[in-house]
Amino acid sequence: MNILLIGSGGREHALAWRLAQSSLLEDGDSLFIAPGNPGMAECGTLVTLDVADHPRVIEFCEERSIGLVVVGPEAPLVAGLADDLRGAGVSVFGPSKQAAQLEGSKSFTKVLCDEMEIPTAAYARADSKDVALAELAKFAIPVVIKADGLAAGKGVIIAETAKEAHDAILDIFSGRFGDAGTSVVIEEFMTGEEASFFALTDGSTIIPFGSAQDHKRVGEGDTGPNTGGMGAYSPAPVLTPLLEAQVIERIIAPTVRGMADRGTPYCGVLYAGLMLTEQGPKLIEYNCRFGDPECQVLMMRMEEDLGELLLAAADYSLSTKRPPRLSPKTALTVVMAANGYPGTPEKGGAIRGIDAAEATGAKVFHAGTKLDGDTLVANGGRVLNVTATGDNVTEAQAAAYRAVDAIDFATGFCRRDIGWREVAREAEG
Repeated sequence: MNILLIGSGGREHALAWRLAQSSLLEDGDSLFIAPGNPGMAECGTLVTLDVADHPRVIEFCEERSIGLVVVGPEAPLVAGLADDLRGAGVSVFGPSKQAAQLEGSKSFTKVLCDEMEIPTAAYARADSKDVALAELAKFAIPVVIKADGLAAGKGVIIAETAKEAHDAILDIFSGRFGDAGTSVVIEEFMTGEEASFFALTDGSTIIPFGSAQDHKRVGEGDTGPNTGGMGAYSPAPVLTPLLEAQVIERIIAPTVRGMADRGTPYCGVLYAGLMLTEQGPKLIEYNCRFGDPECQVLMMRMEEDLGELLLAAADYSLSTKRPPRLSPKTALTVVMAANGYPGTPEKGGAIRGIDAAEATGAKVFHAGTKLDGDTLVANGGRVLNVTATGDNVTEAQAAAYRAVDAIDFATGFCRRDIGWREVAREAEG
């Protein structure tokens, strides 16, 4: 069957790479990618398609006999693309507009957690600056301030002082995050180690899809402002099989039940950001799509037919599938970003040496790139995801940085410590 993948970032390059290997693509079938990026051209056919124009997307699916649409990023899901495609009879991997509110509105998720007794941080929601500042007085410092809506991973501020918390609230209501900041969620600061857990669901059946640890802060040692993610590795050894079972029982399963009970069943991937506390795993937040850059390391480890698995979820037949085989090896990815990120990135910088990097055995996923004539240049904040494997985090880290060092990207930078916590634990034996 023909497949359409929506997206243009590193996550979508990783998905395209795996989908291109699917048995769903028989002789003569095509993987279409809208809009894609230069790296994804090796995986399928790039098409110019305005994904905000839902009737045109449906028309394209009819013209090209698309049997499965995979929506990579969150914004089209929150905008209801999956609803309109399903309404036109197209199988689509991704939740409905209502179900995507698990990511689109942090307060929506908090209310669901209250209803289903899902462990999470104490919180307050406010629709105005004055109410938010009054609620802030009820929380201890440090405290977490979040723009309620989608803010590309940048709308979360961990305030270490009362002044930082006060300024964060003013900043959000000043319009910095657009519509995402029309309300805020103030959260108790949770202590522990963060990890990510992924599960596929068709609204009833749940299939675990692996774990990862992301590095959100821009600076080494997890310092500086939050970003969309500067690197990740999978699996996350801190998320033991026992803890994974607790996450499914106490967090994922109640979420799936709660969404079904509301009449808005969730179909797609549930990405749970977790805090591993002394009281057990607690939910930080949900994302309604694969993580970026967590998807890259999951796809590096995957040993199954991704297309068949996503189609089963889209067609509500996930009960016929078993959890995917993931390699026991560790995969680690390093994000190469443009200077200025996460503020205003410097675009247009030339990139060379990707072939040399991949000659080391790594895989380089494109994120924010474009072609300027025959020259590959930076066209975004996060530009490349350099991904490698090893028998443990230490080996995978060394392999990834060997590949990074083969790339010539003078106007870019990366963290040199991705995986640092686990590397330190491995050194201790």
